[in-house]
Amino acid sequence: MKNFSKIFFAGLAAILPIMLTFYILSWLGAKAESVLGGVIELILPVRWYVPGMGLVAGIALIFLVGLLLRAWVVRRVFGMGERLLNRIPLVKAIYGSIRELMGFFSGGKNQGFSQVVLVRVGNTDIKLLGFVTREDFSDLPVGLAGDDMVAVYMPMSYQIGGYTVILPRSAIQPVNMSMQEAMKFAVTGGMKSKLGARGPK
Repeated sequence: MKNFSKIFFAGLAAILPIMLTFYILSWLGAKAESVLGGVIELILPVRWYVPGMGLVAGIALIFLVGLLLRAWVVRRVFGMGERLLNRIPLVKAIYGSIRELMGFFSGGKNQGFSQVVLVRVGNTDIKLLGFVTREDFSDLPVGLAGDDMVAVYMPMSYQIGGYTVILPRSAIQPVNMSMQEAMKFAVTGGMKSKLGARGPK
């Protein structure tokens, strides 16, 4: 029975990430097909519509928006729309959080994690892995952070959440590790993959 459980969970660990990945991608594709496909059916004759046009239209639309945002005029209009959204209390909180989160992973200018660091817990030998997210606090309320302070985000293992702490620069130790390796190390609890992938050094 013990060997059966071990073999079963080994198979589950191999299949579940693949299934979840395909499920999320298929869900996004189905939503794009449902929404944009319905719009296309209203424009084109029924005999011209081919299943999958909505998904292709969604990909094309995202690419087109990214292309248009390279133009100064479009960026200006987009910025005006953002400022309008930021004036609505509830919408401001939701939109602002999602916008900043996407900025972390899109690698935009002056956004995202700038450095992987270790944070020592008190006078112990315990260290937590974190990411420096801010070094300039000039646009925030006075007293939130002093001189030579940094904001560090410390993710929690097996969860999306984490903690953001503000501490002296002297309390952190830079680590020679990529953001992807560090995030993988943090969210998996530091476990080493046995599937042949190279783990963080």
